[in-house]
Amino acid sequence: MDKMIAYCGIICTECPAFLATQKDDDEERKKVAEMWSTDEHIIKLEDINCDGCLQESGRHFSWCMECPTRKCAQERGLENCAYCDDYVCENLKNIFDMAPEAKLTLEEIRKSL
Repeated sequence: MDKMIAYCGIICTECPAFLATQKDDDEERKKVAEMWSTDEHIIKLEDINCDGCLQESGRHFSWCMECPTRKCAQERGLENCAYCDDYVCENLKNIFDMAPEAKLTLEEIRKSL
């Protein structure tokens, strides 16, 4: 499977929600939902269905349809945020706090631009 990099730099094809969806494995979905849930926000098993952030149609993790980073990159027609003139914006800073590996991915892409 080719590597799919989300707009924010998260590697979709390595994401537990993506992997559980591709395997169609409810036990894995349940584990991901429990791992990602917080006291303030409970994630349900049915929220864990994703074919990758870059897909226009199909299944997306529940947050993807609300994600300001995804919306912004789509509106700007970017492959991902590494190509953005406003890199690093506040939206990305919030993602990098939760997923520091995403920053590393985008930084590597920016080196080759």
